[in-house]
Amino acid sequence: MSLLVVGSVALDSVETPFGVAQDVLGGSANFFAAAASLFCNVQMVGVVGSDYPLADLDFLAQRGVDLAGVEQVEGESFRWTGVYSFDLNSRETKETRLGVFADFKPRIPEPFRDAEWVFLGNIHPDLQHDVLDQVRNPRFVAMDTMNFWINNPETRESLVRLLGRVDALMVNDTEARELTGDHNLLRAARWIHERGPSLVVVKKGEHGAIMYCRDFIFFAPGYPLEEVFDPTGAGDAFAGGFMGYLTRSGGLSGDDLRRAMVHGSALGSFAVEKFSIDRLRDLTSGEVSERVRAFRDLTAFDHLAYVPVPAT
Repeated sequence: MSLLVVGSVALDSVETPFGVAQDVLGGSANFFAAAASLFCNVQMVGVVGSDYPLADLDFLAQRGVDLAGVEQVEGESFRWTGVYSFDLNSRETKETRLGVFADFKPRIPEPFRDAEWVFLGNIHPDLQHDVLDQVRNPRFVAMDTMNFWINNPETRESLVRLLGRVDALMVNDTEARELTGDHNLLRAARWIHERGPSLVVVKKGEHGAIMYCRDFIFFAPGYPLEEVFDPTGAGDAFAGGFMGYLTRSGGLSGDDLRRAMVHGSALGSFAVEKFSIDRLRDLTSGEVSERVRAFRDLTAFDHLAYVPVPAT
């Protein structure tokens, strides 16, 4: 089965209380592909400038990522610079230089258009529509977005229309509230369901993620880590683990979705252990399986029937 991702391929400069990384691999497509490729073959679409170190993506190709959709054009690559607070829960964007990404028009290679599983990374909603116009008959489409598109009147309408074309929306809790205008996440998820997606995943950073389906709710906790170096891309790694697992399993039952949530949380937890995609680069399937088992131990318990206290 094939998994298509369309998103940004960037160079990041990141400062956290625990170190600095300059011009390292970043972007939604990179993090997603690095995570998803541990489960299945990935087809990746994006654009980079003439300054991009394409050789640094060789490890993705060796892991089964088809990079035929990554176009290199003359100009500067997309670059982002950010500084994180001490608790890593907030960050300040110091600089965003879109470069060639400003004129990005996704061109889906012919062999990619039959992808059954599709992830639309955080790009302009009109471009996400354009991708769906090019793929033929996807079985399951998930998308990400951000507050910039949500709060911009020029893009919000396109974004809301897009909800009617996808199966899953993945956003953080702030974005879910801004999109729906409702502070209550359960009601916010219901609002989103009514506009199309049968599945809403709300990411809550170190506090885990909640999946709202039409028939049930499932919570995956954040994995307790002693050291966190860089939260950049954790959400995209989560999406990669989630979609990669579903693609490998080929199923969409409640159990499949619950297991996908845990695998997504596991990949997100690995992503923050080093800067950029360095931890995902060296990650093995065995390590993923071990952490998934650890997630199970975090939440497993034996349910005992309630025994009333005898009346005295």
